[in-house]
Amino acid sequence: MHRVVITGLGPVSSIGVGAENFCHAVRAGKSGISRISSFDVSGFEHQMAGEVTDFKAGDVLTQLDVAEWGRASLLAAAAARLAADDAGLDDVGEDTAVLMGTTSGEIPHVVAMTESWHLNGGRVPDATLAAQLPAGRLALAAAQELGATGETMTFSAACAAANCALGYAFDLVALGEAPVAVAGGADAVSRFTHAAFHRLGALAKDTCRPFDRERDGMLTAEGGAALVLESLDGARERGARIYAEVLGYALSCDAHHPSAPEVTSVARTMDSALRRSGVRPQEVDYICAHGTGTRLNDQVEAQAIHSVYGHAMPPLSSLKSMLGHTMGAASGFGGIACALAISRGFIPPTINHRHRDPDLHGIDPVAGAAREATVRVAQNNAFGFGGNNAIVVFGSAPCTS
Repeated sequence: MHRVVITGLGPVSSIGVGAENFCHAVRAGKSGISRISSFDVSGFEHQMAGEVTDFKAGDVLTQLDVAEWGRASLLAAAAARLAADDAGLDDVGEDTAVLMGTTSGEIPHVVAMTESWHLNGGRVPDATLAAQLPAGRLALAAAQELGATGETMTFSAACAAANCALGYAFDLVALGEAPVAVAGGADAVSRFTHAAFHRLGALAKDTCRPFDRERDGMLTAEGGAALVLESLDGARERGARIYAEVLGYALSCDAHHPSAPEVTSVARTMDSALRRSGVRPQEVDYICAHGTGTRLNDQVEAQAIHSVYGHAMPPLSSLKSMLGHTMGAASGFGGIACALAISRGFIPPTINHRHRDPDLHGIDPVAGAAREATVRVAQNNAFGFGGNNAIVVFGSAPCTS
């Protein structure tokens, strides 16, 4: 099997677009939360989200006709373009694979069509909107933007989707099925998603406070995240910069509950990911937590980490304190953060954390500010509705010579 490394990062987020901007924002603990502007929120009690308010797809994309694609597809394509450019891939190559995860696909279009039927009666839907609906178009948009004609797939595993895409990309490159893979995820803020989490009672009033004693929920968000994975030999041959190595991953679906995570299966997935990566728990320097900010999710995640690591738990933090919950893109951003933590020598913070929760087994949430640290191994957690669990483990970049 080939060793697999990360050579390109492509974040399109509410706190920064592009690897350098995103890194600076994460290190500074910047918040990307604002009042929702993409739909009318006047009837909602909670009105905040993580929108990419300054995203202009035409400023990033070079091949796609922006008018032909939905917002989530454009976020995916822009992330892929940024990642490929960051990796220095002037010629992507016909065998390059493109894998994208999503929770809701082009759900804003579903909302628009449904609203039209509700207000105007049943009729033939708008042909342009209908053509943009299939979730598979997210990966297709990214592939067409890059000119990649290898395996193309969109993964739907709720909020674990991007880690599923990363795991599959790892397999393709490690087994020599693809020399290069671009993997990540994308989702767009929508009325449907916001209303759904509101009805579940999962939304925070205005601030996401993962692992804080006073946490009161999550905030919906959007974005596109992509990473370039390639073989170590290929990266060395073309003199590419290497951020980190992908050491391994594990997936599971416990089907325990439609929305609630389950401690035992989460812990088992962590243990499997470490074992398959050849990593002992004491070697992990940082965990990029799922950390939604809901009472139950943070409790279950902390308990699962404690069951695997005991009292020697590494520091952990949640990007959702800054970004909100970007759904299918969340663990893609987590993968980018892990690669940056390893290559730049810091641990991202959990902002908005003010009060230690004594029920969370003594975790260290890196509260408030980033921490300078040598990160050799990082674990990226992702858990989704339906019992989907996905963990990816990253390690220090191998010597390039």
